[in-house]
Amino acid sequence: MRALAVFPEDKQIRIIDHPEPAKTWPKQLRVKVLEVGVCGTDKEIARHLHGDTPKDDAYMIMHHEALGEVLEVGAEVKGFAVGDLVVPTVRRPCGWMECMPCSMDRQDFCSTGAYTERGIVKAHGFATEQIVDEAKCFVKVPAALRDVGVLVEPLTIAEKGLLQVWDIQERLPWRTRHVGRGKGPKLRALVLGAGPIGLLGAVLLADNGFDTHVYSLEDSDDPRAKMVESVGASYHCAKNLDVKALWKTLGDVDIVYEATGASKLSFSVLELMGPNGIFVFTGVPGRKEPFEFDGAKVMRNLVLENHVLLGTVNAGMDAFEAAVRDLAVWQVKWPHIFETLISGRYDLEDHAGLYDGSIPGVKNVMRVAK
Repeated sequence: MRALAVFPEDKQIRIIDHPEPAKTWPKQLRVKVLEVGVCGTDKEIARHLHGDTPKDDAYMIMHHEALGEVLEVGAEVKGFAVGDLVVPTVRRPCGWMECMPCSMDRQDFCSTGAYTERGIVKAHGFATEQIVDEAKCFVKVPAALRDVGVLVEPLTIAEKGLLQVWDIQERLPWRTRHVGRGKGPKLRALVLGAGPIGLLGAVLLADNGFDTHVYSLEDSDDPRAKMVESVGASYHCAKNLDVKALWKTLGDVDIVYEATGASKLSFSVLELMGPNGIFVFTGVPGRKEPFEFDGAKVMRNLVLENHVLLGTVNAGMDAFEAAVRDLAVWQVKWPHIFETLISGRYDLEDHAGLYDGSIPGVKNVMRVAK
């Protein structure tokens, strides 16, 4: 099969001939990969800054965001049929007996760090013609989502973050999941960054009734800014508004959803949170120079205002299922947003331009199966 692989030792990326996966066993699916999404993690792997090959292999097949079609169903599999569209999850359990999260199929909370991630850590990814995996590692996608289903995995970042926020805020019985939907005052949310993770988070928060604001570097007439405003959120250009001015504009913020990986910005924005607020970190900062911030003030606010700092990565099946449901809703409610979210579709041969940025876009997609 054709596959797009990274060779860390040689610092190369090329299309190779990879062995077809073995015949499925009773609990597995064989899936034809239709397309894969290109994200920041893929670009880091392409620059050989991240990623780890499977044991005994000199290369790793790339990409962890994918949409596929079921080709074969194992004899013991229920709920899937040949022809179904599916999205694979990314992380696989560590296998350690003492790891309770992995033993309960919540490897996104793995406590040992010995997990594998397809297309990222010690497991081949999805930029190949066919994959085989356990049926429980796939979520079914309605046929109507064929053109946008590749967004399921990146949307799970925001879905998991919001699910965790609601769980944590059960500590506040006067705030429920109905707040902002006509049954209570709106909560204010601030999204940092207008990349794909930030934009998907902004749409999710707006759809959940938050007074949503996005703070990013794009100009106010940029398609991303216009998309934000089209779903009822507000856009603030960071070129014209520093953090202190933003604070004066917004006032206290209940939830900050960080999607930049910019640690200096994130910690300066911590001061924006109001009482009982939550700061959700989704970005992983690069190896940058250290910076100074008022740690005493941040710590004082954390204690005196009951703040929560939440880091989230990867996702469980609950977030994948929520992402499928929400994409179906948005396709009817805001169909225009996908014109901004998905910038273009390309062939595997175009990978170099997609990785180095010479092919621009919010979310670019590569076609795999022919």
